[in-house]
Amino acid sequence: MNLLDGRKLLSKALSHNFLSLDKFKHQTMQFYENQLFHIYNQGNNRRQVFLVEENYEFFLWKMRAYIVPFGDFIAWCLMPNHFHWLFYVRYTKIKRADLLSYADQVEWQRRKWKYGARAQPVQRDWSRNKQASEYITLNEAVGTAQSSYGRAINKMNQWSGRIFKDNCQAKDGWIDEFVTLSKNGKNDFRFELGNSYGYQCLNYIHENPVKAKLVGQATDYKWSSAKDYANLRNGSLCNVKLGNELLGFI
Repeated sequence: MNLLDGRKLLSKALSHNFLSLDKFKHQTMQFYENQLFHIYNQGNNRRQVFLVEENYEFFLWKMRAYIVPFGDFIAWCLMPNHFHWLFYVRYTKIKRADLLSYADQVEWQRRKWKYGARAQPVQRDWSRNKQASEYITLNEAVGTAQSSYGRAINKMNQWSGRIFKDNCQAKDGWIDEFVTLSKNGKNDFRFELGNSYGYQCLNYIHENPVKAKLVGQATDYKWSSAKDYANLRNGSLCNVKLGNELLGFI
């Protein structure tokens, strides 16, 4: 397959419908463990969701607080009106109390980073979760990260309503044009370690700002993991080492 054919296949693949989430916390995205997923969403009615640098930074903290406990970010990109994650799922659910405790720790780190000695302690009332199930799923946590960001941005800008679209989307690589394997007598098209789809997806994510003409090259863009892979930044959100191992391109 030549490069042009590969790009055509990737374009076709990315235009396919993704597994959707009609309501952040009620409809289940089909996550499973030890698998790469491309997760993305955009602003409601394609509205801009990141207006200033502080917005991008705040959303990154939400990613760290609510998503990292479930696995590893392999790549990410925040665009003005949407986001992309390439995420390796280690756990599809964890104890709710553990996640909320971890989220509070991250929030305290954020406050110290932003306000220094003026940072106020985190005092949240989690009593509303007493009737919730013991475990929280990755599916719910993705929704929580978005809704938590949305509430803060609405308050900051005196807006109302949803910031992100309801149908957050996830894809695990079931695309027949790429890799076909045999599993229990049936074709299996998922991401596999070292195959080209995961690598192409990572490149697609990093090239978003270039295609949008925001920068000349991917490594010029601040709000993606491209700088980390180019050794231009030593960020801690993205697991570059694992990305290299999973995608097999170094």
